[in-house]
Amino acid sequence: MVQKLEKDSFVYAMSKENKPALKVRAGEQVVMDTYDCFENQIQSEEETFSSIDWERINPATGPVYVEGAQTGDILQVRIDGIELGERGVMATGPKLGVMGHRIDEFKIKMIEIKENELVFDNRIKLSLQPMIGVIGVAPENEAVSCGTPGAHGGNMDTKLITTGATLYFPIFQEGGLFSLGDVHAAMGDGEVCVSGVEISAKVTVTLDVIKGYSIDYPYIENKAGAASLVSRESLDEAADLAVEKMIDLLQPQTDLTLAEFTMLMSAAGEVQISQIVDPLKTARFFVPRKILDGYGLKLFRK
Repeated sequence: MVQKLEKDSFVYAMSKENKPALKVRAGEQVVMDTYDCFENQIQSEEETFSSIDWERINPATGPVYVEGAQTGDILQVRIDGIELGERGVMATGPKLGVMGHRIDEFKIKMIEIKENELVFDNRIKLSLQPMIGVIGVAPENEAVSCGTPGAHGGNMDTKLITTGATLYFPIFQEGGLFSLGDVHAAMGDGEVCVSGVEISAKVTVTLDVIKGYSIDYPYIENKAGAASLVSRESLDEAADLAVEKMIDLLQPQTDLTLAEFTMLMSAAGEVQISQIVDPLKTARFFVPRKILDGYGLKLFRK
């Protein structure tokens, strides 16, 4: 059975206080309709900074309560499909993103989709690369704004979160209380101007529960390999911890010493940047499928 959740059921913060908008059984598929990160407020390039309600940013559709999900379990989220809206929007300006200290005016750019490409201007068309910016569960303690990433997921802005990927989240609250939003039609690593190509979408996911394992940060897996996702105050902290978390998860499954496995990760693993513009920075450590298959490594066995 496929459940549906409309975009008028959303939250601005992930929290244990949020009442479930939908309850599903473990293993069920859900189609989740989403606003763009501006809650569809921007309809033309004539909008000004002051015409936008900045309290209405990054709405995440949800939360979804998954029956049988208990604290200490893992929520498995398979991204089955992303259906994009008709056009996207980007914005940047003073104090926004990496270059905000040198940009002196607020700027909006509407980006049309034609023949499955993004028309940036009359010279450049970009490939569609749909991905989900905000995705996660209710955090362990106080509420966390959907604009901020953390151990619960949230605004990780990781371009690997796309169709065909499976994410794994620590469950801090009964039912998990899963939400998602902030879909992009394309976004480069870093999201340096503070926005990707923001767009409304319908996202289809399958939600399941893994018992017998506990994690304290999210992980992601796809055909190419797997990665740990860590958000911390500095990019250095995030990158270092992402490496350590992945090594701690995988090395015990091998007959390699810690030193040997670390050398293998240094030769084949990749430290990658997800985003550098949110209140916490997000990095990932990616291990290629060749390494996982060669040593028979699994993130988790359901």
